[in-house]
Amino acid sequence: MELASPASVPAAVSVGVSAALAVAIAFLLDTTVGEPPKRLHPVAWFGLAVAAVDREWRRPRVVGTLALGLPLGAAAIVWAVVSVAPGPAEALVAGLVLFVTLSRRLLRSEARAVIAASESDPAAARERLPALAGRDPESLAPEELRSAAVESAAENLADGLVAPLAAFAVGALVSLPVAAAAAAWVKGVNTLDSMLGYRSKAVGGPSARLDDLVMAVPARASAVLIAGVALDPAAIRRAAGWARTPPSPNSGWPMAALSAAIDVRLEKPGSYVLNPDAAFPDVGCGLEGVRLVDRAAIASFLLSGGWVLGLGGVLG
Repeated sequence: MELASPASVPAAVSVGVSAALAVAIAFLLDTTVGEPPKRLHPVAWFGLAVAAVDREWRRPRVVGTLALGLPLGAAAIVWAVVSVAPGPAEALVAGLVLFVTLSRRLLRSEARAVIAASESDPAAARERLPALAGRDPESLAPEELRSAAVESAAENLADGLVAPLAAFAVGALVSLPVAAAAAAWVKGVNTLDSMLGYRSKAVGGPSARLDDLVMAVPARASAVLIAGVALDPAAIRRAAGWARTPPSPNSGWPMAALSAAIDVRLEKPGSYVLNPDAAFPDVGCGLEGVRLVDRAAIASFLLSGGWVLGLGGVLG
């Protein structure tokens, strides 16, 4: 077996420590700050670029395919910014980038607020739901509002946390700038799909297909995390029977795993039903579902941090 050169070992260890520090910075900021103001949020700036594409085109598929370059452009900018950061500042900049690709605290608090208000003040819950789920809240009963909030919490675990963290961890095998760029690219792909990837928008077909590919592993990993923190490994087996019910090939996995773990019915009217023999979540079950998702989110931080911290041994 070839031995690592003395110079390569400190470099490998440095990459692992710096990447772990970046994950810790992102976690600390997510826990204490939540999200930057919209006017200062890079994802909101990216959304302005996507909005310019969101209209009717003579050749929508061509334009939609060209729009896939937007996440690549964002990733290139991030790579350049992190690359020029001096010394120890590289980990800080990478941590800031990772932080803005994540959404844990805000989504958790919004989901809790909708669930808590669903019984006592359904009108307030309906007013808050669009921040979580893209469905018309006006016709939803209180139990359906809770279902939507629980579903959104589970789905956003995958695309709002696990996917960018996983991309960062894999990118750290190459370098810290590549890790940050990978997280930014995944966030760009998810944002592109969330704005364009609807059947009613011909321009969104390419972004929807790319998002399906990118999210295949994170969605299933999120389901495993939910079952793990629930101490119910069999929830994955039960969830497999419902996971393919939603139109998306991926979002059903974390939602079905959570539905199985807390044994509740989750339903989007006119689209899908998960765990159909169970009852809708009451307020207590809904809040427990959000707590499970939050534990899975913390577990994903710990796993990704541990992975990148071990890169010194892998690369050495």
